[in-house]
Amino acid sequence: MIKDYSVYELSDKEKILFYLVGYICIFSASYLFYHSLIISAIAGVAVHFAVPYIKKYLAVKRMDTLRMQFKDMLYSLSASVAAGRQMEEAIVEAEENLSVMYGEKEPIMKELKYMKINITENKESDKLLLKDFACRSKIGDIECFVQVYITCRNMGGDLEKIIGHTTEILTDKMSIEREIRAITSQKKTEGRIISMMPLVMLLMLNIFSYSYIEPLYSTFAGRLIMSGALAAMVFGIYLMEKISDIEI
Repeated sequence: MIKDYSVYELSDKEKILFYLVGYICIFSASYLFYHSLIISAIAGVAVHFAVPYIKKYLAVKRMDTLRMQFKDMLYSLSASVAAGRQMEEAIVEAEENLSVMYGEKEPIMKELKYMKINITENKESDKLLLKDFACRSKIGDIECFVQVYITCRNMGGDLEKIIGHTTEILTDKMSIEREIRAITSQKKTEGRIISMMPLVMLLMLNIFSYSYIEPLYSTFAGRLIMSGALAAMVFGIYLMEKISDIEI
């Protein structure tokens, strides 16, 4: 069971794949700029400093997946509660209903299976299980729903209306987010393609007009120019990602 969805731990297979691919990419890019195996081999070690960013990216991606799947869970809960089921029964039914849509390795299925076992075998309270789920998810939509649900249970509100209303709000919110992402994704793609153009141009010059750029590799001034160009390219990529990273 995932203790904190905001923290991603790479598996051994993921670590090997990331370090291998990352090292090769950095080594190749460095060699294009310096034509030095020693410098390129040392530069490849920089892949280690990218690990926290990869973990953060994968954690955010996993949380987005869970939030999308949580919407389907709410649809199932809403239908079960509307049919007169208690929340404990609705959670058990949700695990059975969503198993048709998602595989066992999907986050929402792991959570529903965990809750189902604790409800049927350990007789734990649905409120405690949902609260634990919300705390571990670190997702605002899930935390708000659980807080409203617990308040409703304590005060005696209409569960069917609350779950249905929450589902509608979450669906509308996700639709708006998808529209925003569709608008920004094209610009992000264009920016990433442009940021890779210096590497492509440098590769083409190395292949077809090496004599033209040979001084950049054989003189001290040329090395400084290439170092400045590499630093400017890296900074440009970083700046582009920061500008295009719109929090929704």
